[in-house]
Amino acid sequence: MPVTKTAKRALRSSKRKENLNRLLKSRLEVAIRLAKGGSKEKAKEAISLADRAAKKKIIHKNKAARIKSSLSKYLPKKSSKTSKK
Repeated sequence: MPVTKTAKRALRSSKRKENLNRLLKSRLEVAIRLAKGGSKEKAKEAISLADRAAKKKIIHKNKAARIKSSLSKYLPKKSSKTSKK
């Protein structure tokens, strides 16, 4: 157990941050599972959550890139039809 006042404060703060990080990580995992079911909306949500988790350094940026890459096949294809005249 922490002894000093600042150490006690730091412990409370780190517990709060741990809970928030755990919540975000579990939301990301659930969103990935639902997105792999084939839902476009869930895929977009999972990609957004992966970006947020990487920004807050909850997951590594390369892991976020792998998640986004694997979920991109569930998103609609962008048509790159250019009209030639």
